[in-house]
Amino acid sequence: DPAHFSAELHRSVVETNTPVSNGLDELRNGIVSRRRTAIGVAESLGLGLVAAGTVPLVDLESLPVTPTSRYQRMVDDYQMLAREQLICGAQVHVGIPDSDEAVAVTQRVASSLPVLLALSTSSPFWMGEDSGYASVRSLVWLRWPTAGDPGVLDSAAAYDELVADLIASGTITDPKMVYFDVRPSAHVPTVELRVTDACPEADTVVLLAGLFRALVLRARQDHRAGRPLTRIRPPLHRAAMWRAARSGLE
Repeated sequence: DPAHFSAELHRSVVETNTPVSNGLDELRNGIVSRRRTAIGVAESLGLGLVAAGTVPLVDLESLPVTPTSRYQRMVDDYQMLAREQLICGAQVHVGIPDSDEAVAVTQRVASSLPVLLALSTSSPFWMGEDSGYASVRSLVWLRWPTAGDPGVLDSAAAYDELVADLIASGTITDPKMVYFDVRPSAHVPTVELRVTDACPEADTVVLLAGLFRALVLRARQDHRAGRPLTRIRPPLHRAAMWRAARSGLE
């Protein structure tokens, strides 16, 4: 069902899309249901599935790209980045219909992202070897030109201008290729967390979703109350993200 599952750049990866949920129990049921369905289909084809941040065993010659014009263009444009995009994240959407509020929220939750990444880490392996990192996925992901922190933004108009400039530069072709760690979604009225690894245990995803929802709602309250935003210096934020990727909860 295309509403429940969608193809990714590499045919070795499948995206599961859970229903919109009002509570965490409902979300957990959705995650488990989608995973069981995917596992059943995979097993019928003699395949196994793992929910993890990277593909643990890799033979690049036998891992073809999904044959669509969009994905083929990505391979042509980004070369090694696309060929080695053997990673998988856990993405969480929280509904924020007002676009200016959504941008304000992304600015306010950024300081908590290293903790969420540390909780999710599930990708020690890269190209069949132990990388020494808890989340090598997050390091591989940062190679994309639009990944990471978007910098200071104060309105939806400023965000849209930034995206338009990135498209005009030829670096990306459309808003869906904006890969910031947290962003206003390109297709639904939400704030979207994109920094975390795919997680083997459904309960970890539920935990991440609950924490992110709480952070978003607190950020919206602070924004509406006009509370000042304390910004973290970019080098310290990058250092915190690196420490989370290196060691996870350790």
